Formats: sequence, structure tokens, C-alpha cells
Amino acid sequence: MKLVLASQSASRRAMLNDAGVPHEAVTAQVDEASAKESLVAGGISPRDLADALAELKALKVSGLVPGALVLGGDSLVALDDGALLDKPESREQAADHLRRMSGKTHDIHSAAVIAEGGRAVWRHVDRARLHVRPLSERFIQEYLDLEWPAIAGCVGCFRIEGPGVQLFSRTEGSQFTILGMPLLPILDYLRTRGIMTS
Repeated sequence: MKLVLASQSASRRAMLNDAGVPHEAVTAQVDEASAKESLVAGGISPRDLADALAELKALKVSGLVPGALVLGGDSLVALDDGALLDKPESREQAADHLRRMSGKTHDIHSAAVIAEGGRAVWRHVDRARLHVRPLSERFIQEYLDLEWPAIAGCVGCFRIEGPGVQLFSRTEGSQFTILGMPLLPILDYLRTRGIMTS
């Protein structure tokens, strides 16, 4: 039995590598934007949206690698006003996201779904709550001078393991969830399947 990560996310790969989890990574060729748009139009909650997108990726790759466990993941940022933030498409959009987050609290929903033989066999969704300190315009521009375009692929415009930690006054929840994957529950399941030693 092997584990396949349905993603090329550097953060998710690093978490698995650092934890000593043998795996390979395959990009899930899904139209995530269209799927998200359709699900949001249907009134889905942020938690369930992250879960549905993780399942979509896991199932897509599971059909390509029979006999493997396929791990799909998704994370999203939900502001307290109900708005969802996607990955910024430009430096200007990243600055706008940071202004909207400044002085406020938001949730990160990180979902993981494991598929086998084209069907979901395990899932877990975790939530972390992040408190963003008031950000001055000078800080936002200096931060983006340092971090753009490296954060272009980051929902929330930060890498908490780097300079992004400066955005926050407080965080609640698992660091792994903030990084984009509920790692400890995943490890528990992999032990039950013999991929990791119990």
C-alpha cells in the first residue's frame, strides 16, 4: 500500500516529508475555481466547501492510481463577515486581502480526504482561528516587498512558518491546520492502514 498526495503543495509535501511519511505527489487536474463557484452558489458552508474540494482532488487522482491511498487536501480562509479569500492573483489583490484582514479575526478550514479505489474512505476537517493585528499600510507594502510573489499560492497571503507570522497577535488551533493540512489525524489513519508503524 502506498500513499499518493493529490497535490504539489510545497507546504503539504514538507509536512509529510518532515513527519517521515513515504509518499509521492501527483497533481489533481481539477477545475477548482468552477467547482468552488458552483458549491458556493449552492450555499455550502466554508467547512463543507473545504471538505468537498479535498474529496474532489482525492477522487480524481484515485482513479489514476489503483491500489493506492490518495490524500486530497484543501484549505480556505473565511473572514468573520462571511467572505472567502482565494489565493491572490496579483500583488495589488494581496494588499487588498491584507487590508481586509487587518485588525480582524478569521478562520482557516483545512480538510483532508483519503480515497481508495475511486471512493472516499476517510476524512477530517479542522479549523484554526487567527487574530490579525492592525496592519499599517507601510507594513503591508514592506511585507509584500519581502514576500511577493512567494505568497501568490497562499490563501490568506502568508507563510506562517516565515515572515507571515508577523501578521498575527494570536492563533488558536493546530499549527498543521494553519499550514494547510490536519496532519495528526492523518498520521493516526495511516497507522491503521499500515503505511506508518503503530
